[in-house]
Amino acid sequence: MHESFHWLRLHASVAATVFHVDLSSHASREREALDWLDEAERSRQRRFVHPRPSREFTLCRAALRSLLCRELNCSNGDLSFGMSKFGKPFARVKGVAAPISFNVSHSGRHGMIALAPEGRIGVDVEERSTNRNLDVCIRLLFAPDERAEFETVSAQDKVKLFYRLWTLKEALIKATGAGLSIDTAKFEIPLAMVRGEKRGIFQFPDTLAVAWGLEDIGNAEFAAALAHERDEQLGEIR
Repeated sequence: MHESFHWLRLHASVAATVFHVDLSSHASREREALDWLDEAERSRQRRFVHPRPSREFTLCRAALRSLLCRELNCSNGDLSFGMSKFGKPFARVKGVAAPISFNVSHSGRHGMIALAPEGRIGVDVEERSTNRNLDVCIRLLFAPDERAEFETVSAQDKVKLFYRLWTLKEALIKATGAGLSIDTAKFEIPLAMVRGEKRGIFQFPDTLAVAWGLEDIGNAEFAAALAHERDEQLGEIR
């Protein structure tokens, strides 16, 4: 991949690797990234009204294509994407579904691309903002025990807790591929992770047969989380 795309490996484990993509405005990097897109992607890029979402899409999709080509040992021309029932994309090489899982997220200057050799995976990143009406969001988006935790922290820590829990929930939802059909107030992040643990195991109440590895991979610049499907017999990703 060309260095001008400005990606760095942020996190790696047995289950997955997460790359950070710099989404700062940069004219030459954006022109180079646009060359990686196919005609359907360029058409989508032209439909964006505002520069920021156009830039985020272009740089993230170009970085994704380049990383997938490297992992799958294929040319960019042979790579295409299909779409699941709920709109989650998957990679194809010469029209055949590829043996790799991926997920993409972006917020402001930060893009995240998660790759895994197999099993479902989800990643989410959020730039923290104090402009949200957090009290309303907390009431609507979190379960009762989670809401109670917000009452125990300071105003400053409430912002950090909100984005940490929200990215963990978003990563789980994105990993399932079920999208908006899942109500975030109907499930709870493991209490140890709510209180600061970086890793945990999660199961949705209505699908206890499936376990998910959950990781907080945020830092001082942004909140971020990774969720990956586990093989319970091996304690690893499926």
